[in-house]
Amino acid sequence: MTDSITRQIADLHNLSHSELQSLWTTLYGTNPPAYNKAHLIRRLAYRLQELTYGGLSEGAKSKMRAILETSGLDENAGEPKRRRKSAAKRHDTPVAGTRLVREWNGRQYEVTCVHGGYEYEGRLYRSLTAVTKAITGTHWNGRAFWGLQSNVTRRRKRKVTAVEI
Repeated sequence: MTDSITRQIADLHNLSHSELQSLWTTLYGTNPPAYNKAHLIRRLAYRLQELTYGGLSEGAKSKMRAILETSGLDENAGEPKRRRKSAAKRHDTPVAGTRLVREWNGRQYEVTCVHGGYEYEGRLYRSLTAVTKAITGTHWNGRAFWGLQSNVTRRRKRKVTAVEI
């Protein structure tokens, strides 16, 4: 990167939110979205580099579009398109392929995270709460049952492990 672009990117941190929005309008030619300051800085830094050095080639863009179309994933979240709303609420969902193992009432249970939900005993469930209800027969918070609720829950010594594949 040239000193000029490096300096411009560093100076973005010194601008107010309204100044960043004004710069957005200048660089993108549209009204800025309702992003927070940190996100605006990242997007504007990318745009400055893109204008100076050029963006992705058309070949790279078309290859990415082809991959997205065949995978059925949403370009923004990396989640299946039909699950976009729930993915927006939770950013700490385990990635597909993660196995959750829990011992409960003397028996070991295993759930695999897949795109679109969770697989337990060959059946697909939309939520960990649904899996937990199938196991216990009563309503539990699924994230708490599997040890994914919070830092406090993780600190408790339970026989729960998450293994990413």
